[in-house]
Amino acid sequence: MQLLDGKYVSEKLKGEIAHEAANILAKTGRKPHLCAVLVGHDGGSETYVASKIKNCEQVGFKSSLVRYEADVTEAELLKKVAELNADADIDGIIVQLPLPKHIDPDKVTEHIDYRKDVDGFHPINLGRMQRNLPSFIPATPYGITLMLREYGIETAGKHCVVVGRSNIVGSPMSILMARNTYPGNCTVTICHSKTPDIKNFTLQADILIVAIGRKNFITADMVKEGVVVVDVGMNRETSTLTKSGYKLYGDVDFENVAPKSSFITPVPGGVGLMTIIGLLKNTLSSANKEVYG
Repeated sequence: MQLLDGKYVSEKLKGEIAHEAANILAKTGRKPHLCAVLVGHDGGSETYVASKIKNCEQVGFKSSLVRYEADVTEAELLKKVAELNADADIDGIIVQLPLPKHIDPDKVTEHIDYRKDVDGFHPINLGRMQRNLPSFIPATPYGITLMLREYGIETAGKHCVVVGRSNIVGSPMSILMARNTYPGNCTVTICHSKTPDIKNFTLQADILIVAIGRKNFITADMVKEGVVVVDVGMNRETSTLTKSGYKLYGDVDFENVAPKSSFITPVPGGVGLMTIIGLLKNTLSSANKEVYG
């Protein structure tokens, strides 16, 4: 068993991103600029946005944060998104999810200029991704493909089983793994809450990608020997054993599944760190006008 070490890969790729950002600054006199919009005070969102800002600083990006209380109106938020769209200094815009229930996340996503949609959630980017055209790829699936590439994981002809069908991870991940490229060229199966006997499918997986949001859902009896396991789960539970007051668990029972795996991501220290890299790479591409000119 070998760890798919998100810390190692992310630090390596951050070095490459920082070098490219420095070149942009030297050529244009400006840094790549990522703007995050945070509504309310969700603990996970606060942590994730703080991490984005910290990582931007580490690679030489400019970052800015727009904050609203949870009672902000949808109209006011959409007005701010329009202002950010029009700001020529901003290369990437993210509106952190989840949003309060009175705000439609799909409406907000569709109001972001797709040329600045570095989270890769806009329908135009998702459609272009499906057609294997240049686009901003959703950050978590993008980060996973970068990790698979870094470790040279063979994907062509393999059976990839994706557990979870969200628009953020599962669905785009299934498209990426099926595309005629590397990583890709897999035969892909998607399992979800309505799939009967999920174990029947996970036992067939050469590559198992799990993004279902249930602690230790995948157990040792659900995987075959030599499987590559990518655990996207980030399940927070309160804990008196950590300084933060909580502990993270994956969707995979790591302790018992790892001995059967050829490669596996830890939680934390795996996919979460690569999500940030996907976001930074998209922002860099936007600053370089590599996708939309």
